[in-house]
Amino acid sequence: MDCRGRPVMAPHPVPAAAGFPLAVPSTASYPASSASSSPFPSATSSPGSNPGGAAVMDRATERVRKPSPRYRVLLHNDPVNSMEYVVVTLRQVVPSLSEQDAIAVMLEAHNTGVGLVIVCDLEPAEFYCETLKAKGLSSSLEPDS
Repeated sequence: MDCRGRPVMAPHPVPAAAGFPLAVPSTASYPASSASSSPFPSATSSPGSNPGGAAVMDRATERVRKPSPRYRVLLHNDPVNSMEYVVVTLRQVVPSLSEQDAIAVMLEAHNTGVGLVIVCDLEPAEFYCETLKAKGLSSSLEPDS
């Protein structure tokens, strides 16, 4: 159905054997341009060279992408959970951590009071932090500088 509630009919395929050749537009007929990846011809400077009378203007749009802000997921030391439980939980919650990485994070939190689990985008960082909290581990987020 279209936006007005009318049924939309699918076009019937026309077999090539019925005398209708199936043509695929080729980009080979367009001049190659190193400045643009567009398959369309570049702008002409004189309106007389364009048979339609209108000049097509290429606009070089420059897109500057800023990297998304990164966040640190921190594990805080607690005297309640065993070291083995912390390592197993870290590996369950953050699958990219190897066993040695999880042990290093646990030992850093144990020795200094806080350990860096992972640095990532906000949404996965929030997920990791909340999942660690749900499993009984104390964790927090902070922006990466």
